[in-house]
Amino acid sequence: MITLKEVLTKKDRKAFVKFPFKLNKNSKYWVPPIISEEVKTFDKNINPVFNDAEARLFLAYKNKEIVGRIAAIINWLEVDGQGLKKMRFGWFDVIDDIDVTKKLLDKVIEIGKEKNLEFVEGPVGFSNLDKVGVLTEGFDQIGNMITWHNPPYYADHFKALGYNVGKAYSENIMEFQNISPEFFQRMQAIIKKRYGVKSLNFTRNKDILPYTDAMFEVFSKSHASLSSFVEINEKQREYFKKKFIGFLNPEYVKFILDKDDNLVGFGIVTPSYAEALQKMKGKLFPFGIKHLLHAKKHAKSVTFYLIGVLPEYQNKGVTALIFDEFYKTFKEKNIELCVRGPELDDNLAIHQIWKHFNPIVNKRRCTFKKDLV
Repeated sequence: MITLKEVLTKKDRKAFVKFPFKLNKNSKYWVPPIISEEVKTFDKNINPVFNDAEARLFLAYKNKEIVGRIAAIINWLEVDGQGLKKMRFGWFDVIDDIDVTKKLLDKVIEIGKEKNLEFVEGPVGFSNLDKVGVLTEGFDQIGNMITWHNPPYYADHFKALGYNVGKAYSENIMEFQNISPEFFQRMQAIIKKRYGVKSLNFTRNKDILPYTDAMFEVFSKSHASLSSFVEINEKQREYFKKKFIGFLNPEYVKFILDKDDNLVGFGIVTPSYAEALQKMKGKLFPFGIKHLLHAKKHAKSVTFYLIGVLPEYQNKGVTALIFDEFYKTFKEKNIELCVRGPELDDNLAIHQIWKHFNPIVNKRRCTFKKDLV
């Protein structure tokens, strides 16, 4: 018999976060989160997303053992602000038992119907800065800090239960030795002269902070037209600053300013923390922090995390400046591999800008959706 238990206590929240550690204990490719940080994600007193969203967490039990988990999420900025009557679900993990999957999803559907929503879609987080999608190809590729990794049967369960593909994403690897920098090198000088823009590089994390509000503005305006976009409000921005700025190697943050020093474009790359996180096993202390700090300075692979250019500067070659700066830094740091996180397959513009990196698709993922009416 399968039973569901709603997560209401700190103890249960920790059990919710730790379940995937047991599920993926024999996986060479799953990358664990930092337990303490993941627990904070669901703390309404810490994460300001709960000012505009709600989430109910559920654990599935079978023979008194946890066999699955799910977060039922409603982002009211999306529902009320965009008129998108969407019931979200995320943080979905389950044993290979379709009855458990059905039990978890049925609970999400029940909540969606109670709230008069029109369809359910996931796995997704609260916003575009969260992880997204079920892995459908690339199961033999190591995960990373910004994605979920799962076994092949997840997608099989969704399909068998009548869910259709919602949004499709692809991920890429790009070997540094195969990058063709000639275009960036030639275009950056032309673009600087034509539009009066300039590059800004960093060596200290604290020097990034004065630009972070402008960065979120550029991010919002550059991604607003995407089918998956949900606005990130001011309190959430402050939360993400505190949560993520410390993980950045400032040398991998590139900003582009106009002649009046206004931010018009940016790129953020993170060192690959995958192997460090695997060694940490979810714990920062006593030794986990050492692995993180080592990766921050010495990782030979990097992950493209965020990129954004103001709409009025798109198609003007600004990305050439960003990539030229990255290329110079990667060469200096002897970077061997660049990894691109999930990008929507229908975002043709973003795929076009990577062509000089000679990308190879190494993973695919998607969301699954189902009508509620």
